[in-house]
Amino acid sequence: MPCVISSPSTDSGKTTLSLLISCWAFSKGIKIQTFKVGPDYLDQQQLSSIGQPICRNLDIFLSGEKWVQKNFLKHSLKYELSLIEGAMGLFDGLGATSYSSTANVAKLLDTPIIFIVNAKGQVASLLPTFRGFRDFDNKLSIKGIIFNNVNSDRHKKLIREVFKNEDIQILGFLPSDSKITVNKANLGLISPFDSDSKIDVDYFAGFAEKNLDVVSLCKFLKYPSKKNILNANSCKDFKIDKKKPIAIAEDKIFHFQYPETKEFLDEIGIPLISWSIFNNEEIPNEASSLIIPGGFPEKYAGHISDSDKSLKSLREFRKKGFIYAECGGMMILGDLIKDENGINHKMSGILPFKSKKSNLSVGYRYIKGLKDTPMIKQNQSIRGHEFHYWQVERASSEFDLTKNENHSQLFSPWEIKSWETKFKKEGWSDKKLHASWIHLHLPSCQEAAKNFVDATQVNYSQDA
Repeated sequence: MPCVISSPSTDSGKTTLSLLISCWAFSKGIKIQTFKVGPDYLDQQQLSSIGQPICRNLDIFLSGEKWVQKNFLKHSLKYELSLIEGAMGLFDGLGATSYSSTANVAKLLDTPIIFIVNAKGQVASLLPTFRGFRDFDNKLSIKGIIFNNVNSDRHKKLIREVFKNEDIQILGFLPSDSKITVNKANLGLISPFDSDSKIDVDYFAGFAEKNLDVVSLCKFLKYPSKKNILNANSCKDFKIDKKKPIAIAEDKIFHFQYPETKEFLDEIGIPLISWSIFNNEEIPNEASSLIIPGGFPEKYAGHISDSDKSLKSLREFRKKGFIYAECGGMMILGDLIKDENGINHKMSGILPFKSKKSNLSVGYRYIKGLKDTPMIKQNQSIRGHEFHYWQVERASSEFDLTKNENHSQLFSPWEIKSWETKFKKEGWSDKKLHASWIHLHLPSCQEAAKNFVDATQVNYSQDA
């Protein structure tokens, strides 16, 4: 049965271990299906960048239990080996609860856990840490343990001595090594789209061979014995007579999207067209709708500002098509991005705000519709996720704050709340635009998916 890679806390080495195993498998010509617990994009991209199958997200809060079970079984049964990389600490989930945590996913899928622990500066203290996690929930099964930052034979020998009477299999000791350290930035790992963040697959594979008991590990990575795939949301529920093409911004700037979104749209027969702002491309003429996912527009703000053809094309498209923008995608719809050096960079000017650096806003969000919009109906409830260091500041003089350039009313499509907070209005919308900080997992959210698909198939050119 595939295992879950988990740990007592974040930064214990889960991603490094998952990459080591994946690179080792790749070096042996073995396909391994990886999964990532939670709404993560960057870990998922790294695990997808080394020649293995695309990493999939397993998120109970966003997608629901049936979707998680179905997605796991559907993809893990395709390959000989599978692993699930956990998120944060084993029991960390929604707010102060373990709901949607790694532990929640492990119990739902009935998978064993391989624990990785940062052993730096510890020997005897490692034992109560392990016992505490092992005994906290008897429905979980921690089958193996790997110790990170073990840099001498003496340290290794002492740890073995401490654990000699424990019913746990020691599967490896990882020494510190800058060559297997994955670079980080504000939002987590540096994207593999950046040239300085490429994984040295051969080195990782050799490191794994030397420091892990890969033979024993493989026993925990075999495909699941359960082969009954549960019924969940079906693409058959979406019936479209004429399928209008959708353009998607996807390049080294904009790449925060779940692979299932494009697969879902492809399965229901909607043609998809790539559009690159980084390459200063115009939006393809045949596109009737546009998706701008999250990414790093603040990092490339100067480059975007100089992409005159792309920005002009975006302003023209606003007059004739439906635009869906998440997080960083929303930021380029505003007037300016003020970068970390205090320099203002001109954006498309479609929406009356400028973006600037702020405090981290992160977490799951409960969402309730305020009006009927392209993405949500009044009083409809869905779920999403937010993760950014930026804020929007409404313009005070250059714009009419109630109207955009096409003189259609702008309003907040929904109100959102997080763990134990009150609802607040968020986002921008009108009949052919939705822009918000919120990331959605459309394929598993039937209500939002139907609203979105319907919005992409409307003929908006008559309103221009």
